[in-house]
Amino acid sequence: MVFVIVDLEATCWEKSRDYRRMEIIEIGAVRMETPDGVPSAEFSEFVKPVAERRLTTFCTQLTSIRQADVDQADVFPVVFQRFLDWIGSDDYRLCSWGGYDLTQFRVDCDRHRVLFPTEFESHINLKMEFAAKFSVKSCGMKRALSLAGIPLVGTHHRGIDDARNIAKLARLILPTVMGLNE
Repeated sequence: MVFVIVDLEATCWEKSRDYRRMEIIEIGAVRMETPDGVPSAEFSEFVKPVAERRLTTFCTQLTSIRQADVDQADVFPVVFQRFLDWIGSDDYRLCSWGGYDLTQFRVDCDRHRVLFPTEFESHINLKMEFAAKFSVKSCGMKRALSLAGIPLVGTHHRGIDDARNIAKLARLILPTVMGLNE
């Protein structure tokens, strides 16, 4: 069983809007061959938004993703297919910090009439699992890293950097989720 730790960045506004208006602008992911293993591969690509093509100043400041980054990117169906190809044919579990990423994949698949992978249904919500394992209140990735004594590396709110950081937390959580620490 392979574990794909994913983190998405999406269009965003200072004042919240309907989540269905948000579009993925970056897919960052790392692959772990075992629940407690180190990442063996990475995927990082920008995605060109189509509904609201201009990134807001807020979005650029939050994510550090520039308009030029997404303007030069491919649209979601193309990048998503490359992501699925990168995952490959091995049995896998998609993991993310919270449920947002899974929801956003659904929204973008619907928007672009792309089939939502049935394998995504066995998604592991690492945020929820972290809170249960360590008997803490549900918290953001940055706080969880601090609680675990792990330094945040890279730029927070960049998909690939957050995926790398989440993978460090996943190594603490997944063995329990998979019943290896019983």
